[in-house]
Amino acid sequence: MSDNELGLFLRVRREAVTPAEVGLPAGPRRRTPGLRRSELATLAGVSVEYVTRLEQGRDRRPSPQVLSALADALRLAPGERVHLHRLSKGAGGGFSCMGAAPPGRTIRPGVRALLERLEPAPAAVVNRLGELVAWTGGYEALAGPLGILDDDPPNLTRYVFTDPRARDAYPDWALVADEQVATLKQGPFRHDPHVERLADELTVTAGAAFTDRVRSVPGLPRPNGVVRVAHPEAGPLRLSYERLDLPADDDQFLLVHLPADEAASRALDRLAGRRPGALRAVTA
Repeated sequence: MSDNELGLFLRVRREAVTPAEVGLPAGPRRRTPGLRRSELATLAGVSVEYVTRLEQGRDRRPSPQVLSALADALRLAPGERVHLHRLSKGAGGGFSCMGAAPPGRTIRPGVRALLERLEPAPAAVVNRLGELVAWTGGYEALAGPLGILDDDPPNLTRYVFTDPRARDAYPDWALVADEQVATLKQGPFRHDPHVERLADELTVTAGAAFTDRVRSVPGLPRPNGVVRVAHPEAGPLRLSYERLDLPADDDQFLLVHLPADEAASRALDRLAGRRPGALRAVTA
């Protein structure tokens, strides 16, 4: 399995930028999605050979000046620029910001109070392994009937890839699976022994559905979006979500779902009315 995350990220972002976005003519015979390597090289002021070496993983330590030029040429957003910088710093391995620390499985009192204030919205605290650490009653009403909370502790990533109910629960399963892999790869990925163990497990249990994504999905999950859910009690739902990263010491993020339309709003209200409840948390 390739560990060339820097090259993968550059290639995926290059293919996502259209010539028109950077003021270049599209031309009549373009077989390459997005920009050609030669076009990126020209925009960044480097050689085509150097762009090729970066994408193929034969050079993994570009200078800050080159990184900045590539980020400008690819029109990277601030979050993407931070991710590019992290990939270049971590390309050689040997250092993990988390060290050997186990994934965060308890929440601070302040985060707990925040989660309680979010009732009855479906909200949960998730750690870097995809484990659900704590959740609202609203989240239990949403996720419980889907089977997400069946394991102890519940794990979103494992559920998406190994539970057959997940493909029925998410009509856009492939997009949800991409996001789960992007979340795992956002940090040091296999340089983190805890994430590596989960990745090894999913390599065996999920096979190509997981490993193909590891090779093709860059590690930058979307901070917000819309997900479709086929709920056995509430019917089809369109839910907006916001992913809010907590401080690094927490090693967690807050995931909040909101109705994306009036039908979803009514459905969530019915679910919350049937199952009002207090904050749920995994016991340490």
